[in-house]
Amino acid sequence: MARPPFDVRAVLAWSLYNWASHAFPAVITTFVFATYFTQAVAPDPVTGTTWWGHTQAAAGLLIAISSPVLGSVADLTGRRKLWLAAFTAINVAAMAGLWFVTPSTGSVQLALFIVAVATVAFEIASVFYNALLPEIAPPTHIGRLSGWGWSAGYVGGIVCLSAILFAFIQPATPPFGLSKAAAEQIRIAGPFSALWFGIFAIPLFVVVREPGGERMAMSAAIRRGLRDLWQTARSLAEDRREVLWFLLAQMIYSDGLTTLFAFGGIYAAGTFGMSLSEVVVFGVALNVTAGIGALGFAWVDDWIGPRRTVVLSLGAIIVLSVVLLVVSAKLWFWILALILGVFFGPVQAASRSMIARLAPPTHRTQMFGLFALAGRVTAFVGPATLAWATELARSQRAGMATIVVFFAAGLALLLLKVPQALLRRDQSDQR
Repeated sequence: MARPPFDVRAVLAWSLYNWASHAFPAVITTFVFATYFTQAVAPDPVTGTTWWGHTQAAAGLLIAISSPVLGSVADLTGRRKLWLAAFTAINVAAMAGLWFVTPSTGSVQLALFIVAVATVAFEIASVFYNALLPEIAPPTHIGRLSGWGWSAGYVGGIVCLSAILFAFIQPATPPFGLSKAAAEQIRIAGPFSALWFGIFAIPLFVVVREPGGERMAMSAAIRRGLRDLWQTARSLAEDRREVLWFLLAQMIYSDGLTTLFAFGGIYAAGTFGMSLSEVVVFGVALNVTAGIGALGFAWVDDWIGPRRTVVLSLGAIIVLSVVLLVVSAKLWFWILALILGVFFGPVQAASRSMIARLAPPTHRTQMFGLFALAGRVTAFVGPATLAWATELARSQRAGMATIVVFFAAGLALLLLKVPQALLRRDQSDQR
């Protein structure tokens, strides 16, 4: 049997980090804590949705400002794993701190502050994590390894959500003397997710090697990083406009995805009357279909290319989202949402593999910083737009409708401005 063209141990460790990290979006920002905040901490669900949206918007702005610069500095100092470890630790500590958010309006500010810190740390850590992909994957396998990673993340979300549901939320008498009156069976989701992330992230730091290259002192790296970032941005505007157009397209449709993930559980609870237990079961089921999609499309990415994979998936998301906005029966919401989940992973994984193929080896983390910038520079717009639309119409359904616009605009830009030939040309340049 032929040996695979990559280090299996490194790929497994890298994928296990995705398994570990998905506890944050699955448990905290989408299904458990977001629902708990709007239903039990905020004065009412609509107000809670509005406040949650403004917090996500502020976090997105901070991520957009900091991630490209930090990416450049990581490239120049040669310390991608160190930066990844630092921001992973911040995210873990913040999730653990959610234990102190009690079911009262007095905890609103604490909850939103901790969630903002955790969100910023999670997204910036992803910059350094994604930049390791080209180090462990040959060009012929980038698409499938990226898809495997996303699939592992969704499976991790399933297992973590299920553990919280069956061990803490559903039992009539929660374990460890947790008090239902103080919502401790729900608040434990924060520390549990922190422990989950911290333990399963360890293999990456042990097995995956730090990429080689230039190692510069921090102060010099910051100055050089700012200069290199400006030069890269100017080069994209002058000589590589198709790459710039891709980043702009990704900026728009990622805004839609980020907003959808942040408000999916809130929408299910507020519009369809799901209890927290139902929302968690829904989250588990959605992660199952998302994991299947990410795994199945992993080979499709290497077969037809990441651009076509993103186009196909975005088209399906748009159609299904429009239908979801008009259905009123909970059963149809379940069916359509689970089908929709199939296309989440392919959009994210193929976008990551596309930038991995386009990034020059010496500026990979910087390019992933720009990738994060593109995914976050307007990330405050989606949640803010949803929050304003929800508040204006006093309707969660009206707020969710704004997300479709971001998907459609991103898809249109990708079709009109990013030719399929871009990938073939850049890959030949790198060879």
